[in-house]
Amino acid sequence: MNQLLAGLITGVLFGFLLQKSRVIRYDKQLGALRLQDMTIVKFMVASVLVGMIGVYLLQDLGLAKLSIKSTILGGNIIGGLIFGLGWGLIGYCPGTSMGALGEGRWDAIWGITGMLAGAALYAETYPLMKNTVLTWGDLGKITIPQLLGINHWPVIIVFIAVAILLLRWFEKKGL
Repeated sequence: MNQLLAGLITGVLFGFLLQKSRVIRYDKQLGALRLQDMTIVKFMVASVLVGMIGVYLLQDLGLAKLSIKSTILGGNIIGGLIFGLGWGLIGYCPGTSMGALGEGRWDAIWGITGMLAGAALYAETYPLMKNTVLTWGDLGKITIPQLLGINHWPVIIVFIAVAILLLRWFEKKGL
């Protein structure tokens, strides 16, 4: 199957799941930011687990090659702060803003415009950041299993167990 077609199919499927789980609704976004509604966190945890299992299974079967990016604390921290600020101000993260626009909510245009402006600003300032921010705390291409010196499956099993406990706790608390 063509990679573009596969990307389109998985993107449409992901968008469908975002819409059906109602995580693109503003009230769900606000609830997550205020730690009062964990619907989005549950969706993200489930997505990360499915992705983690799927990627490593495909890698072990020789059907995919894992390409790890360097962990650069300066870029991650600053990027995370900008991402969080944008999410808090507009009430949408990048994926949910696209989904909200797909539902016809025009306020998402502000988030999309912010993403595009941020990408353009990053591209313009990259030469400066390449020698500054993007060198701060460069830990190289590392993974948790590599740090621990073990196979990835025990780490994945621990992540699954912790996620199940977290999700059960959310349900018990009515979040």
